[in-house]
Amino acid sequence: MTICDWRMAGHSLGEYSALAAAGTFTIADTARLLRIRGDAMQKAVPEGQGAMAAILGLDLDAVVEVAAAAAQGEVCDVANENDPGQTVVSGDRVAVERAVVLAKEAGAKRALLLPVSAPFHCSLMQPAADRMAQALADVEIQAPKVPVVANIRAEAVDDPDTIRSLLVEQVTGRVRWNDSVAWMAAQGVTEIYEIGAGKALSGMIRRIAKDIACKAIGTPDEVTAAAAAIKK
Repeated sequence: MTICDWRMAGHSLGEYSALAAAGTFTIADTARLLRIRGDAMQKAVPEGQGAMAAILGLDLDAVVEVAAAAAQGEVCDVANENDPGQTVVSGDRVAVERAVVLAKEAGAKRALLLPVSAPFHCSLMQPAADRMAQALADVEIQAPKVPVVANIRAEAVDDPDTIRSLLVEQVTGRVRWNDSVAWMAAQGVTEIYEIGAGKALSGMIRRIAKDIACKAIGTPDEVTAAAAAIKK
């Protein structure tokens, strides 16, 4: 999850963390929804039949063309728009493997399969989206106390019914992280705190908006220090 000048955003599953932090869901409901989401995604596609691949060094339009050419009647969708030079495709394993080859032929710096358990954020996840629609229908959703950027729209959304609908769409739709960060930058965000293990999002953010200062927070002491700095 990323907290940014009283705005929040989360990448994929992290969108739920951002919504919970903003008061949209209770912690208990968030935990239950994520358990259902994870289980539904794992069951949507038989093990070994799906795959995801990262493509580095091609712009989004080029990756869209690669994915379309690789599909050949199967599924190969753009799943994550991470930054200007990093895009992830997802779908049937054979189609994604073709995309890796085609991306290299198109001039990608790197194209490699990712060690994931399922082909997330593609049309193969429709059974999981249907399950999440049922689960979200039973949960009370409050308007967020601070703006939360939706993965699907790459802008802040505060209407509870819209949030519910977009979270269902997010299961099969693209994570528009590149556009989400660009939107926050256009809103005047100059500093971002990345909360959680690692610094993957900070690296992406720096490649999207070089003027945004990023700080990764992964330990309790770092959380305490960041909270004190924000209060100042």
